[in-house]
Amino acid sequence: MYRTILVTLDTTDADRTILEHVRPLARSFNSRVVLLHVADGWTARTYGQHGVSREINEDREYLAKVQAELQAEGIPTDAELAYGTPADEIIRWVREKHCDLVAMSTHGHRFLGDLIFGATAHRVQHRVDVPVLLLKVGAATTAAATKEAR
Repeated sequence: MYRTILVTLDTTDADRTILEHVRPLARSFNSRVVLLHVADGWTARTYGQHGVSREINEDREYLAKVQAELQAEGIPTDAELAYGTPADEIIRWVREKHCDLVAMSTHGHRFLGDLIFGATAHRVQHRVDVPVLLLKVGAATTAAATKEAR
């Protein structure tokens, strides 16, 4: 069903939340996971793939670390660093990598937050032709904590 799952990462704790949901999916469907982080610092936006900065180097290291973790669990994983507008890059990678599912966390902004920070998840889910798994970070963390407390 899901041969290739695109997982968007933003290098925050939200990544752990979405990865915990993707791991069992990938195992169940023998999926390949494509990790995608869109670098959005000044250097990344200005120079793209030719940019050199501490932030870009840290992004590459982070992706390699997460990729190694998933591969150690037997999940085939690619890691991609993109440059540009996050929604546009996610949509492009879904099409280029022929993804069957997009998994991304949301921070649950409401109206004003969406206007200020953009609505990446909203734009992605309306411009791709594959299912999009959206996991609100706060709700997922609360649900996991409740489950562990039982």
